[in-house]
Amino acid sequence: MLPWIELDRATIPGDGGALRLKRRGSEFSIMLGATELMNSRLSGSEEALATLGCERIAGRKGASVLIGGLGMGFTLRAALGALADDAHVVVAELVPAIVDWARGPMADLHNGTLDDPRVKIHVGDVGALIRSTKAAYDAILLDVDNGPDGLTRASNDSLYDHNGLRAAKSALRAGGVLGVWSSAPDDAFTRRLRDVGFATDEVRVRANGKRGGARHVLWMATKG
Repeated sequence: MLPWIELDRATIPGDGGALRLKRRGSEFSIMLGATELMNSRLSGSEEALATLGCERIAGRKGASVLIGGLGMGFTLRAALGALADDAHVVVAELVPAIVDWARGPMADLHNGTLDDPRVKIHVGDVGALIRSTKAAYDAILLDVDNGPDGLTRASNDSLYDHNGLRAAKSALRAGGVLGVWSSAPDDAFTRRLRDVGFATDEVRVRANGKRGGARHVLWMATKG
């Protein structure tokens, strides 16, 4: 079996620790300590976040979508496949090195999506971007940390508390959807979504789509 090779390290702003980019043949992994955050073989649930979210805004002219977290680009790629040519997609990525990796060692994996004319990359905190906008997006898709139960940064919790959800709701246009990825269920988070007035569906998906894998959770929360 081929050995894993560490290609690079990057510090997560806000004392979030160090990410490590590793490769084994054509397979990539992003690690935080001993925890694997992303693997290039497992894309099903991240793709489902985009496809389910975009289904709910289908037919809107000039749809505007905010994606929180670039990662390995699976959510972005699926969103671009589902959206029309007049759509606009902003990808907010906190860690600059992840954007560099997307244009460097993982360029083949991203397959030119960062250069799609519909795409704008924002290097910074997606929470700050959400709080700075009102009625700007038709969909906000968050694949930040391990879900509502933050792993990499304690400040990520502010995305998922009542105030963070109210900010997301304010940043959405009428009928817009907030999609959230999580590695595990979180009943308290479902209650918070409903507390702030989102009509909420909780969807169970597999990490590798129809091929199986770990069970992940997506919330599709619609603003009335």
